[in-house]
Amino acid sequence: MKVILQQELPTLGKVGDVVRVRDGYGRNFLIPRGVAALADEKNTARLSHQKRMAAAKAARIQTEAKALADKLNSTGITLKVKVGEEGKLFGSVTNRDIATALANEGVIVDHKQIHLDDPIRNIGVFSVPVKLTKDVSATIKVYVIQG
Repeated sequence: MKVILQQELPTLGKVGDVVRVRDGYGRNFLIPRGVAALADEKNTARLSHQKRMAAAKAARIQTEAKALADKLNSTGITLKVKVGEEGKLFGSVTNRDIATALANEGVIVDHKQIHLDDPIRNIGVFSVPVKLTKDVSATIKVYVIQG
């Protein structure tokens, strides 16, 4: 019996794979639990349509991410912070602070996409990486000044 996997199974394959299984395993275990669907014409056509839609959505997201990366690479933000002795900050600048400053500039980025190894605790200019998708990343300049 051929089935289309609806969930990933390490022993069989990934979501969307068409695999051959024994009749009893497919009929009594996979299909009733919603892990797989019978690979008939209707379900195969639905699967190919879903793959085309997913590919189109991925291409659109990739294009938008590249445009946002170009915008971020040319964007620099300035953060005014309170400073103590020797240029040490009272507190620190985190990825949430950077995301808020970018939002004020009109660029919407999720704070989870901004990757700081450690929070910024000194005055200066910092290059901060932003990972937009698996393949697209950008770097923004963050100017931390006394305010």
